[in-house]
Amino acid sequence: MTRILVVEDEPGIALGLEDDLTMEGYQVEIAADGVTASRRAREGNFDLILLDVMLPGKDGFEVCRELRRGGLRTPILMLTAKTQEAEKVMGLELGADDYVTKPFGTRELRARIRALLRRAAGEPENAPFCFGEVEVDFERGELRRQGRPVDLTPLEFKLLGLFIRSRGRVLSRERLLEGAWGADTFASDRIVDNHIASLRRKIEPDPANPRYLRNLRGLGYRFDG
Repeated sequence: MTRILVVEDEPGIALGLEDDLTMEGYQVEIAADGVTASRRAREGNFDLILLDVMLPGKDGFEVCRELRRGGLRTPILMLTAKTQEAEKVMGLELGADDYVTKPFGTRELRARIRALLRRAAGEPENAPFCFGEVEVDFERGELRRQGRPVDLTPLEFKLLGLFIRSRGRVLSRERLLEGAWGADTFASDRIVDNHIASLRRKIEPDPANPRYLRNLRGLGYRFDG
């Protein structure tokens, strides 16, 4: 069973994370301060560490720095209420693998955890990816639904690849244009919406009520797969 160390000093948040992750099939241990977290991370043979930044004893940055200097390679996902870009960058430079800003959605957190665990297990970047009735084969450039091939245009395949590799994260239309059409494109935001509408018809059980390609008004799109 995959073991996760949750380092969080707010009891309500810690209990909520423990309940949610246990329901997902993970074995969870809670540490409520930085000193305990640093010790248990080294002793406990965990597969992933959820590390809050604001902690008593030692803050999350100090814990992360200490663990990485000690040679621990366990994936670290930092939980932070801070929104300043410099502090997010600091966590990544100290050795964190990813971060989530509070308040966060449980679906986003689960997706980030799954991605880090796959990366730690050495799953190839282009390994086939499945969701619902759909299988995406990146090596062959193919999509199958219920085992039958589905024709995608090259741009639709690029878009779907961007979404899958960024699952759980909101992608703005500007980011999608840059990733699929190129940084020097003169295409409009509307063309992104049109391609996503077409993609939904090919992958969604009910395109009018999308389950996977979700629109977040004013922000962009998110893939929940």
